Amino acid sequence: MSQPKLLLLGPPGAGKGTQSANLADAYDVEHVTTGDALRANKDMETEHGTPREYMEAGELVPDPVVNEIVEAALQDAEGFVLDGYPRNVDQAEYLADITDLDVVAYFEVSDEELIDRLTGRRVCEECGANFHVKYAPPAEEGVCDECGGTLIQREDDTEETARERLRVFEENTLDVVEYYDEAGELARIDGEQSPEDVWADLRDAVEDSL
Repeated sequence: MSQPKLLLLGPPGAGKGTQSANLADAYDVEHVTTGDALRANKDMETEHGTPREYMEAGELVPDPVVNEIVEAALQDAEGFVLDGYPRNVDQAEYLADITDLDVVAYFEVSDEELIDRLTGRRVCEECGANFHVKYAPPAEEGVCDECGGTLIQREDDTEETARERLRVFEENTLDVVEYYDEAGELARIDGEQSPEDVWADLRDAVEDSL
């Protein structure tokens, strides 16, 4: 089976992580995220310095550095599922210069559904296990099934923070969605379905491309 080159787009909470894992397993491809690539190559020298310099200063890693890091990660992969890049049209154009994508999938989910997903997450403060008050609740409310620890809502899962994350996505990344849509490369996936139905639609899109 050929190893496809895939890009997943969608707002926070759309299910990209879950479906990336499905794709990586089904097609034996690498799951490449910007964050993982930067952490794995934080000392890589570029014309604009190393990622570590920016990360330790608490600054955004500039596009030219991110571009080089992602390019290095993709060069070593026969096939891949890319998540978290590109975040703007300049990065999308750079990506087009370094590789050909088989599928660009965009998960469409309403803001209210995303808020529901993002704010419902609960994390065990002892062992770090994840639950969701609606989709994956613990057997006993507020108590971790794994270790009996207390479940908490993290600061970045509050409604205020969630809405800000969605605002940033719409401000920055919707232009990328339009870029691929205008190029006729976008496969729209209904992300409000069950994870199983999302996976079925996504797999169909990949199989059609192959």
